[in-house]
Amino acid sequence: MWGAVMVLALLGVTSGGEALCLIHLPATSHVAENSPPATSVHAFSVNFSVSLSPLMPGFPLVVNPSPFTEAFRVNRLSGTEFEVVTTGKEQLDFETGPKIFDLQIYVKDDVHVTDLQVLTVQVTDVNEPPQFQGNLAQGLNLYVIERTNPGFIYQVEAFDPEDTSQNIPLSYFLISPSKNFQMSANGTLFSTTELDFEAGHKSFYLLVGVRDSGGLEASTVLQVTIVNINDEIPHFTSPRREYSIPEEVRPGTIVANITAEDPDDEGLPGHLLYSITTTSSYLVIDQLTGTIQVAHRLDRDAGELRKNPIISLEVLVRDRPSGGQENCIQITFTVEDINDNPATCRKLTFSIMLTERAANGTLLLDLNKFCFDDDSDAPNNKFNFTTPSGVGSSRRFSQHPAGSGRIVLFGDLDYENPSNLAAGNKYSVIVQVQDAAPPYYKNNIYISILTSPENEYPLIFDRPSYMFDVSETRPAGTQVGRVRAVDEDLPQRNMVYSITSGGASLWYPKIFWINPKTGELRLVTKVDHETTAIYILTVEATNGEDTSSVTITVHIIGENDEKPVCTPNFYFMAIPVDLKVGTNIKNFKLTCTDLDSSPRSFRYSIGSGNINSHFTFSPSAGSNVTRLLLSSHFDYAGGLDKIWDYKLLVYITDDNLLSGRTKAEAVVKTGTVTLSVKVIPHPTSIIATAPRPRITYQILRENTYSPSAWYVPFIITLGSMALVGLLGSLMVMLAKAIYRYCSSMTKKDKKPPPKKRDMKNVKKEAVVESVQMNTVFDGEATDPVTGEIYEFNSKTGARKWKDPLTQLPNWPEPSSQHGGAAAERS
Repeated sequence: MWGAVMVLALLGVTSGGEALCLIHLPATSHVAENSPPATSVHAFSVNFSVSLSPLMPGFPLVVNPSPFTEAFRVNRLSGTEFEVVTTGKEQLDFETGPKIFDLQIYVKDDVHVTDLQVLTVQVTDVNEPPQFQGNLAQGLNLYVIERTNPGFIYQVEAFDPEDTSQNIPLSYFLISPSKNFQMSANGTLFSTTELDFEAGHKSFYLLVGVRDSGGLEASTVLQVTIVNINDEIPHFTSPRREYSIPEEVRPGTIVANITAEDPDDEGLPGHLLYSITTTSSYLVIDQLTGTIQVAHRLDRDAGELRKNPIISLEVLVRDRPSGGQENCIQITFTVEDINDNPATCRKLTFSIMLTERAANGTLLLDLNKFCFDDDSDAPNNKFNFTTPSGVGSSRRFSQHPAGSGRIVLFGDLDYENPSNLAAGNKYSVIVQVQDAAPPYYKNNIYISILTSPENEYPLIFDRPSYMFDVSETRPAGTQVGRVRAVDEDLPQRNMVYSITSGGASLWYPKIFWINPKTGELRLVTKVDHETTAIYILTVEATNGEDTSSVTITVHIIGENDEKPVCTPNFYFMAIPVDLKVGTNIKNFKLTCTDLDSSPRSFRYSIGSGNINSHFTFSPSAGSNVTRLLLSSHFDYAGGLDKIWDYKLLVYITDDNLLSGRTKAEAVVKTGTVTLSVKVIPHPTSIIATAPRPRITYQILRENTYSPSAWYVPFIITLGSMALVGLLGSLMVMLAKAIYRYCSSMTKKDKKPPPKKRDMKNVKKEAVVESVQMNTVFDGEATDPVTGEIYEFNSKTGARKWKDPLTQLPNWPEPSSQHGGAAAERS
């Protein structure tokens, strides 16, 4: 144990630790604002885990920066050395952006050992030089009227990211000193002397500087122009009055330079102001220099210039903005046409549909109806067409006549032709429209020609008819078979299959379902061979154009799915206790049928209720008719048997398919029959204990039926009347009995007792008791003589024929033995 600890400790020392970890992290680093891309921010290294597994590609990396930024990434220096550098995707600005970033450095090796550390990057402020804003940064022209009193001319302003935000004032100064101008520290430019146009300089260039609190400087140029005051009319010095301009020159291009002189200014035109008095949207003039420039696009091929390419201007020159002297001249500009418009078409992409039987020479497209050249003058507005080109289409399409732009068909477009099929029956043709004059502009015209298929072949099934087999035991959803219809026309259309007739029964209007896309025929519900063995269906297939039908014959394969049914299903029997072994009990016979098994396939067994195995069936197998036998005698005296009422549950199986079979090898079904057997003990001995008259009670049981029958009110009324009469007669008999009893008590001493032989002559009185019972018939049996079926009550033995209108129950007369026993028991 101690050795293992030492080994692990040694491994920890040599490897620098057991886990993958980042060295020199967490940490805090600084980076200057506005740093260029790839600026190093922080260096760190990775210590591998004990497994020495290499790092996964792409690791380590920066994840979840706060705030989110893409300004940093991890750069690999060596196998274990890395550094965080700037990406340049985002500018680090101390004044406007975040000043602190928390970067999570995440590393993972091949065995998924990870480490995560935080690098805090602080953006440091760098003093930036001040900047002049707007037009002032490019230099500014200032105008001062001559003889103006010394004083304020212009207020110069600059912006510094650091000082301005902290309200620290900037320092302004003139880099090039001038005796005529000075600048205060706050940026105010003012003149120190009165400026005289004729006596001194007419313009001054001042180099203005600005300095921030850190000593950084910036500069700009101010041109101060002295505006002369005069009273002489200026005159134009430029000799030309007509100019030619090619169309489509770039706006801002100088097309004329109008010059003028002012006698008061010694021939120098610097102070004159130029303007155009006529309305023109195409040309403008510089009011100081007199140069005329293009203001808007000059399109000789459109608008008013296409109708009249001449532009007339009136140029006005004056020596002051208002109230001075002025003069004007007329200048004419002619816009010349150039070949600047390529020949083009209103549509450069065409899609044409042709039937596959289109004839040779068919005109597909006349490009002259769509193509044009906007240039106004010849030959700039002339064009022609090149020969159509395209992979696999050159032999099918051409121009007729050549160069005319009339595209016609030459070739075969049969949709089913293999060579056309390889091209997808879709052809792409390129035609170039080209200018007839330099620089010979070109435009491509793309023509897509699609072949429209025609219905040339009929829709047929791959078989003239179909025949499928399916077992009757298969569940709903079972695939019965599959049909397939084909159409040799291309392209192939989606087939839709449907059952148009057949496949119905009395209980199910739809036994089969066909997949409308694949043609798979499936069961909607289970089928029954015994009900319907063959179904004939008509299936229709359609592809939107053609329709075809086919007949499907489905054979239902019979299986052993019906259990045996026996009659009677329930039976009650009463047998004496001393019945001889081997006797057919009550001549009981069980007759069984099975819709899908032969009469020799039945086997009989008694399940629950056959206590001590007193009962058996003969034959036990191989016949659809069997009889119930007593297989052993009853032993109640010895205590072996203790119950008198047996309820036998009989199992009838249809697996006795072959003689000698000990185990079922196919599907087996089992039916059941319930038999009730009552064992009647020996009658007890009759002992006369007194010479009194015997009264025999005859119990008459009547079946009363459901009160919903029409005869119930009649029977109830008749019974009520009989009951009233019986009660009346009983009252009379009771009065007579009381009278006789009282008389016998008074005369018992006078009358000798009767002799024994006289007792035989005493007339027996029979009392008939009528009991109405609402019988419940819970069993069913077959009469062995007539074969008719009747219902019986298992407790009372009452019977009723199943057809009460034609068969009346035969009530057995009580035997004298039973009557005597009843009388004896009474």
